[in-house]
Amino acid sequence: MKSTIVLILSCVMLTAASAQQYGVKVTEAKNVDFTKLKSYSWTKWQPARLKAVDDQIVAAVDRQLKDLGMTKAASGPGDVHVSYASLTRTDVDLKSKPDASGSLGQLDVGTLVVRFHDPKNRSQLLELRLDKPIDVSPSQLESTVNGAVAEMFAKYPTRQKK
Repeated sequence: MKSTIVLILSCVMLTAASAQQYGVKVTEAKNVDFTKLKSYSWTKWQPARLKAVDDQIVAAVDRQLKDLGMTKAASGPGDVHVSYASLTRTDVDLKSKPDASGSLGQLDVGTLVVRFHDPKNRSQLLELRLDKPIDVSPSQLESTVNGAVAEMFAKYPTRQKK
């Protein structure tokens, strides 16, 4: 009986873990002409806990917005408010081989969400979300952040063929 319960719980945990999908998810409001967004301003949401990571995320997003032809508003809200949230978590690596104790390996996974809001009514215009295994070593931090933000903005609506 005990082994049956363990087997059922293991199957449930494996099914839940295997349902995790990595990559970029884009949620955009209907009837928004993203080509008309020319200026932006930052608003706080859930910044990274480490100031260095926060600075790198903001700088990477700023570069991507500049590449899209947008400028940071010198005063006022601009055409759109931009904010981000980030977190890291640990997932079970279902593709790894069990160690001597039977435990599977683990993956460090980063989640980064960048949102665009209408400054007049705060309605969400766009959300770019990336969930991805990441290298959390300090020496790889900047390239990890830059790569993640570039991957997200490759899916920006004006960069996608309709």
